[in-house]
Amino acid sequence: MNDKIQALRERFAARLAAAETPEQIEEVRVTFLGKKGPVADLMTELRGVDGAEKARLGQLINTVKAEFSAAVTAAAEALRKAAIDAQIRRARLYNPSLPTEPQRGSYHPITLIQREVESVFASMGFVIEDYPEVVDDYHCFEALNIPKHHPARDMQDTYYLDNGQLLKTHTSAAQNYIMKKYGAPLRAIFPGRCFRNEAIDACHENTFFQMEGIMIDEDISISNLIYFMKKMLSEVFRQDIRVRLRPGFFPFVEPGFELDISCLICGGEGCPSCKNSGWLELCPCGMIHPNVLRAGGIDTDKYTGFAFGLGLTRLAMMKYGVGDIRDFNGGQMKALAQFSGR
Repeated sequence: MNDKIQALRERFAARLAAAETPEQIEEVRVTFLGKKGPVADLMTELRGVDGAEKARLGQLINTVKAEFSAAVTAAAEALRKAAIDAQIRRARLYNPSLPTEPQRGSYHPITLIQREVESVFASMGFVIEDYPEVVDDYHCFEALNIPKHHPARDMQDTYYLDNGQLLKTHTSAAQNYIMKKYGAPLRAIFPGRCFRNEAIDACHENTFFQMEGIMIDEDISISNLIYFMKKMLSEVFRQDIRVRLRPGFFPFVEPGFELDISCLICGGEGCPSCKNSGWLELCPCGMIHPNVLRAGGIDTDKYTGFAFGLGLTRLAMMKYGVGDIRDFNGGQMKALAQFSGR
């Protein structure tokens, strides 16, 4: 009987493998597991066997019956899934809701402006670095001369995680890491996404993009800062841009400035984007504070440097004439597609 069972297994496997439709699979099940099938015949033959051999063969036949039943179920399920996959593939080939003409994708305007600015600074010898969006308190504040409970933290309310880390409020959070990585002299820019918990209006968002830049060397002064910023702006806008420096307090620079550009959306006449002032705050900047240099391992007796935090989002507003900062994060394809090919 053992040989008969093995032959039955081989015959069943061959028949099931050849079944290509649900009906054929069901036919295999009835043929082998039905009341008049070979499995039932084996049980009938078992009546003539005695003792322990009968128990052993009975258990073997029951095992074969369970194997056949499981194999039929698996084959039917595989066929069902294959039919669903084929239907999905056919649906992908034709979807009447899709436009008849394919829509070309485009880079986001902030990506375009970031690449353009990176190219300008790379031509002036700056390395381009990256830095995580989730940082610790030390790099975001303490290494930048902003100790705990310092009033300057009130201007940069952000989002904290359960582990004590936070979403970086400015790209300056990478300064300490970059200084320790390269030492001095140093020219580096590091763009990134920043987050602040603040009211949203035409010129403020809780998610925005900046580009930090630092230059550290012997005898660096404010005139170097003004030169590099004017050079970058003239390259990006391809015209002479009016800028102004006004005093600004930032704990990580001394002296500190706000670099403003004449609003290109209204031509300096005043609009919601510039708060009707004719000027748009673009770039907090200044000479790097000695405490920040020392925290980064820089010899302050030998080196000085400047730093700036360029607002890529606002720069894109000026470059492309976007009057509301919220358009960048709104996900409106019609608004963003106009930048294709620029």
